[in-house]
Amino acid sequence: MTKARLLRLSVVLVSIFMILLIIVYWDNVGTAHFYLHTSFSRPHSPGAIPGITAGEDWEVLPDVDEFLAKLLTSSLKQNSSISRKTEQLLVQSSSKPAVSNLEENVRGYDWSTHNARNSLDQEKLQIERQRRLREFCTNSSFTFPTKERSFDDIPNYELNHLIVDDRHGIIYCYVPKVACTNWKRVMIVLSESLLDQGVPYRNPLDIPREHVHNTSTHLTFNKFWRRYGKFSRHLMKIKLKKYTKFLFVRDPFVRLISAFRSKFELENEEFYRRFAIPMLKLYSNHTNIPTSVSEAFGAGLKVSFSDFIQYLLDPRTEKMAPFNEHWRQIYRLCHPCQIDYDFIGKLETLDEDAAYLLQLLKVDRLLRFPPSYRNRTASSWEDDWFAKIPLAWRQQLYKLYEADFVLFGYPKPENLLKD
Repeated sequence: MTKARLLRLSVVLVSIFMILLIIVYWDNVGTAHFYLHTSFSRPHSPGAIPGITAGEDWEVLPDVDEFLAKLLTSSLKQNSSISRKTEQLLVQSSSKPAVSNLEENVRGYDWSTHNARNSLDQEKLQIERQRRLREFCTNSSFTFPTKERSFDDIPNYELNHLIVDDRHGIIYCYVPKVACTNWKRVMIVLSESLLDQGVPYRNPLDIPREHVHNTSTHLTFNKFWRRYGKFSRHLMKIKLKKYTKFLFVRDPFVRLISAFRSKFELENEEFYRRFAIPMLKLYSNHTNIPTSVSEAFGAGLKVSFSDFIQYLLDPRTEKMAPFNEHWRQIYRLCHPCQIDYDFIGKLETLDEDAAYLLQLLKVDRLLRFPPSYRNRTASSWEDDWFAKIPLAWRQQLYKLYEADFVLFGYPKPENLLKD
């Protein structure tokens, strides 16, 4: 009886181990098709299995790896004709702009075309942006908080801005106030993570704004723990190695102006209650503050840009809670010294960068990036917005966001930091 029980127990344990092994290896090579679709793929020798890179790590393939890779390759051949038909449908649907959301109707879009001859030399531009980022990440004389930690040291909750598309092998780190609404829409279309009457969205602009920013819509790194448990960090590293990783950035001070305009100059109940009321009490010495944003705006009571800057510089702010994502530093959202990004886009060159990125990902046949807003906050406004901010505050604010300026190649705003 004892031997029989031991035998059954052994069978169960071996079965569990094999299941876990297959799960791990499936995620390891499950994006083999990615290298068939993107220009970021590493070169492989003729006859090599797609998705398996040449090198010492893969000189001898385990049987499980070889089996899964062949299975995936076979599946891709069977589905290629279906994919071509899907691409044609997506191109047809995305070629006609559908502006149905209130926000888009109010703001308006710039649908003007851009001359390809005048586009930037994107390849050289990307090389320079990545070179600069790596240079300052490894420069011991340039320091900022969290710079020296490893990827394993990043808390799980700080990985919530990394959106994963397993269908195309893409990871996007979204930065609020840097075209993130439309990039999230693109990720939804590519990953088919949201359905409209049972059919995946095909045109990014058809996706309602409230669905775009719903956290349940996107697969992000911080959700891996619930899905993979103790294997989550291992799988993140695999995907970071194999997938194309990109982010878009913006002049830090202009991004702050945009955040202030969006969250405090427009009626936003959530931000009024969470942030505006405390600011009005602490920095404007107001009492008997209305409980609703409509009442406050009706009485002419609004947070000033000066109140907002004081809030950012107040050491009590971070002690209470981390910066809200709309004004949190980019290096704290996307961890550029721990994650080796393949593409760094900028809002200042959004149209050219977006078109080039979609081409590199080989998804430009599937969709077009939604056009930029006509009333985008301009960098030339900085002088006006900061005119009434004391010099000492401007200097402190620069130190607070200095890492974003330096890492992403934005010039130091000397005109704002001197008398």
